[in-house]
Amino acid sequence: MIEATGNPVAAVEHALEAFAHRKHVVMVTVEADAFCGPILAQRASAAGVVYSLAYGDQPAIICDLVDWARTAGFEVVAAGRGHKWLPHYAQSTPDTVWEHWGLSAEQAKAGGLNPKMFNSFLDGSKPAIETTAVCNATGLTPAPWGLAYPPCSIDALPSVMRPKEEGGCLHHKGQVEVASSLDASGQPVPYDIRMGVWVVFEGDTEYVRRCFMEYGVQTDPSGRYACMYKRWHLIGLEVGISVASIGLRGEPTGCATGWRADAIAFSKRQLKAGEMLDGEGGYTVAGRLMPAADSLAQGCLPLGLAQGVKLLRPVAAGQPVKWGDVAHDTGLAAVRLRREMESLHAAARAA
Repeated sequence: MIEATGNPVAAVEHALEAFAHRKHVVMVTVEADAFCGPILAQRASAAGVVYSLAYGDQPAIICDLVDWARTAGFEVVAAGRGHKWLPHYAQSTPDTVWEHWGLSAEQAKAGGLNPKMFNSFLDGSKPAIETTAVCNATGLTPAPWGLAYPPCSIDALPSVMRPKEEGGCLHHKGQVEVASSLDASGQPVPYDIRMGVWVVFEGDTEYVRRCFMEYGVQTDPSGRYACMYKRWHLIGLEVGISVASIGLRGEPTGCATGWRADAIAFSKRQLKAGEMLDGEGGYTVAGRLMPAADSLAQGCLPLGLAQGVKLLRPVAAGQPVKWGDVAHDTGLAAVRLRREMESLHAAARAA
């Protein structure tokens, strides 16, 4: 089954029903994977079926690059995707998305474009969701503060996506990050990776670093860090690769192996008690990447469950929304599954 509804609550129900009928699942609705992918993977394994991210979407292609680098024997220093980003985009709404995106409202309307969907990319929600899926599938982890969106051309990836103590931006090796296609002044970065994905890996011996040089691999000035990338992705057009991988090899094209990261709902503005949250790309909340342990400890509400729920108390602008802030529906399979995953991890941490 290819789950492509885009509705994370429905996607969880569809996946569980597919597992019950011994059907493999390709999860295009990555929002569902972001808040309960690890336990969905466990349920699939118990049912004897394969649960997979969708090839062609950026998370699965990032997983593929990470797998390539590790299989070749390289240590993965960082991996991620590109994005058009400036800090104030985090407050963007469907009313402001087109001016930031570079289209007029008339052009968007003529093209039948969905402002909420496009805004979910612009305001950082989609990058948070997708890097969460990558962390949980690859073992990479976020920085404590989430995503920094450093401006970066493709040629600069090995220099920027290396540890801070060596002149880069990383908190640690083995991190996810997103490269912005705009510099701090809002000017386009030349030869950007806005629509693509990348991995930065390390040459740990003089021989390997000499090979990088001889083969013309793009590296940092030391020659130690190198990159591989795909500048575009073709979601929808490439999903057949996931189907083939499952059907012929019995292998997913990316699948959660643990809970390492979370995409959390943060308020875009001062929110009042009684307001309804409208989910990713809307007027009330945006997604931010957070280490899973921090999300669990703080009782944060995942972005995928911040749609159509009422606030019980006010939330200040720029603050995480907590489970206790909303009236969630405990009858929903998605809510029950997420809470079960939290309980299992809380018990494991306490043991």
